[in-house]
Amino acid sequence: MAYANECVSYKITPKITISNPSWTKEVVQPLEPMDLWHGNVIATMVDNYDIVADITSIEDGFCVGIKQVDAEIGYSEFLVQVDIRHKPNTCSYDAVLMHEDQHIREYLSVIDDYNKDLHDALYSAADSVMPIFVREVDDIDAAIEKINDKIQSFPELILVKQKIKADEEIRNKRIDKTNNSTMLKKCFE
Repeated sequence: MAYANECVSYKITPKITISNPSWTKEVVQPLEPMDLWHGNVIATMVDNYDIVADITSIEDGFCVGIKQVDAEIGYSEFLVQVDIRHKPNTCSYDAVLMHEDQHIREYLSVIDDYNKDLHDALYSAADSVMPIFVREVDDIDAAIEKINDKIQSFPELILVKQKIKADEEIRNKRIDKTNNSTMLKKCFE
């Protein structure tokens, strides 16, 4: 009879790949004037993990481990809101749009800056997961889902994602502080 600890010998070193999604930008104008802002960017971050399992048939069941993790981490969509008080194709509209584009560049830059940290954390997470024993073929998908959950809840990976969010916040505040509507003010001189 096979036991769960027999799967340990089937653990292999996982291969890790991380790609950034292609992204789109949509510019809209809310129907009502925006409070306090001339514009805003809403960034949609994707964080998807595709687990390629290593499945080994053993006595009384299967060992399900990780062969490879293909991750897609980054921004897929940017929704730029420009206050309705700025009419399209005007100096003020273009100034707000240029400012919001600076924010988008920073979002993308943060992900680039953290790619190695993300890769290392994802590797540590995947390498820490031991193969799981299941008795039935029908239980393999649930085992893969459990592996995925273990990876995503790995403290080092969570910490890197928190650092990304903190860095985004710092950079966005820096843009707003340094820019301080300089381009917009020039439109009304």
